[in-house]
Amino acid sequence: MRRRDREIVDFEELVEVMRRCDVCRLALNAQEVPYILPLNFGMEAEDGQVVLYFHGAAEGTKHELIARDNRASFEMDCGHGLILDDEKKTCSMVYESVVGRGLIETVGDQDKMRALRSLLSHYRQEDFPVPQETLASTCVFRLTVSQMTGKRRERRPGEREA
Repeated sequence: MRRRDREIVDFEELVEVMRRCDVCRLALNAQEVPYILPLNFGMEAEDGQVVLYFHGAAEGTKHELIARDNRASFEMDCGHGLILDDEKKTCSMVYESVVGRGLIETVGDQDKMRALRSLLSHYRQEDFPVPQETLASTCVFRLTVSQMTGKRRERRPGEREA
């Protein structure tokens, strides 16, 4: 990372940034060009390990790409704000972000409800009912994160929010 002064290295801080994000962009290998899609997500973080959960239809492009190559990358960001420094005549953004990679797989029927509860919990809807027919027609993916980095740009003295 070029800007070490902005790097987030503490695992718990990385997890807290991820908890504040509401979209995760998943990148899959489509051979000619990367295939990237924004997804809602759930997350479990325990003992230095992060697992991300995604859901969707039971068929389609992401299924085909994952079946071919289950390596995946992800990116999520939050806390955006335009900041101006009138004295220096500069403009920048405040933000927090996490980027990482790992292996993605389909969650089996026995773990699907737990994974969906994790997803709902991320959006503070723990008690939302999931009907059996929805459960049966929904595919859930698990991304086991093998590596991740974080970055943060905070407002500095002299800068103001736009």
